[in-house]
Amino acid sequence: MLVILGFAMIAVFMVLIMTKKLTPVLALIIVPTVFGLFAGAGLGIGDMVMDSMKSITSTAALLMFAIIYFGLMIDVGLFDPLVKFILRKLGNDPAKVVLGTAILAAAVSLDGDGSTTFILTTAAMLPVYLRLKMSPVVLTCVAGLANGTMNILPWGGPTARAATALKIDVNDVFVPMIPSLVAGLVVVFAFSWLLGLQERNRLRATAPEIWGVPDTAEEFDGGTPAGALGTSASGTGAPGTGRGRKSGNPGGAAPAVDGSPAGSSVAVLERTDTVVEDSGTGLADTALDPNRSTLRPKLFWFNLALTVAVMVVLVANVIPLPFVFMVGAAIALLVNFPKVKDQGAQLIAHAPSIVAVVSMVMAAAVLTGVLKGTGMVEAMSAWLVQIIPTSMGPFMAVITGVLSIPMTFFMSNDAFYFGVLPVLSETAAHYGVGAADMARASITGQPFHLQSPLVPAILLLVSLAKVDLGDHHKKVLWRTAVISLVMLGVGMLTGAIGIG
Repeated sequence: MLVILGFAMIAVFMVLIMTKKLTPVLALIIVPTVFGLFAGAGLGIGDMVMDSMKSITSTAALLMFAIIYFGLMIDVGLFDPLVKFILRKLGNDPAKVVLGTAILAAAVSLDGDGSTTFILTTAAMLPVYLRLKMSPVVLTCVAGLANGTMNILPWGGPTARAATALKIDVNDVFVPMIPSLVAGLVVVFAFSWLLGLQERNRLRATAPEIWGVPDTAEEFDGGTPAGALGTSASGTGAPGTGRGRKSGNPGGAAPAVDGSPAGSSVAVLERTDTVVEDSGTGLADTALDPNRSTLRPKLFWFNLALTVAVMVVLVANVIPLPFVFMVGAAIALLVNFPKVKDQGAQLIAHAPSIVAVVSMVMAAAVLTGVLKGTGMVEAMSAWLVQIIPTSMGPFMAVITGVLSIPMTFFMSNDAFYFGVLPVLSETAAHYGVGAADMARASITGQPFHLQSPLVPAILLLVSLAKVDLGDHHKKVLWRTAVISLVMLGVGMLTGAIGIG
């Protein structure tokens, strides 16, 4: 009976999430509560949930203060010089433009918010793509590759979910996977360069007028190459999205029926008058607006040093990660915004992302608590042990890594990490495969997952770039599958993903 109830609970949870009948937070609370009562939990269900919640408070704190910290760094302009440098140095060479897009998307992905990454990358790079007659599909592909790979960062979501679901420290999941992350980024940059070379060859054949001028972006100031810009009906430019954090959904805003992002200004989206220069005119009213009131140019070196220090301590793993970001965010707020009123305004500005993510993690305690407290996980794993060939048992971590590629594409991260992973992990334990190995393997499918139509951020990206989702998938899916498998392989080679 527990096996049937367990699988039925996971199935109902996944269906409700995937069909958007309930938000993840509500589904995480209501579904396990109902099934837990059917399983005979009675009044003891409260203690099950509270015991589970005790183990995830550090994860909630990490997510909250990491979002505040990196959101603040974007607001004060830490990444602005990187954007300007990329745009100044790329020139009109498509190979450099595409590689620069990957670097920019990877850097901004430190924010942990996919929608912010795609808004900033599109705002900065789409005008350049349109001027050079480059394919916007390449932009969405490269941005998706970089953001998907960086999504295994602890504050990105899936790593925290895996740690929460298996009740282990998030540091134990992420730090051993750093070599895999580096390897994944190397593959991302290699794919980006090759895509850029393809665009260079295509442009030489189809748009020779662009290649008749010197190889610097500044040379375009005197006039626009014939046909390089779209008309107001078809062109796209810097999205007018304010700070890029208006949605309470950390994954990004869902697109409207007509394909444009909800709440966006079509008139602003269609500006293609100029290439983005140092003046930043192409970035007005975006998170990279050069005139935004939150800029702190005099504190750039301080903010850079503080960020480097935070990342060094993160990698060294000498202090609990939540406390590192708590202190880092406090220092950043105090130095950049000494007035109490401004500090409060900054916290409020990032509140939608914080509430959406942290509430989801806290609600997950209900599902994990019921699974564990009622004995469903043990019963389900025992059943799986009986049907999985003994010869395959020691390879459960590797199997989980491979399964995470398609499974996280067709279901949400919430459904996979809170519904499927605990069962697989309990099964793997019978063969000597640790929970940490399972958690690390489970996050290698994230590059593929981020391209799923279930992810609002990817819908926002293709909408801003006016790209068909099918065209995006044709170019990006097989590449993300390669990146996921490379990350899994490197994890096995380094011992981060073990065999029982």
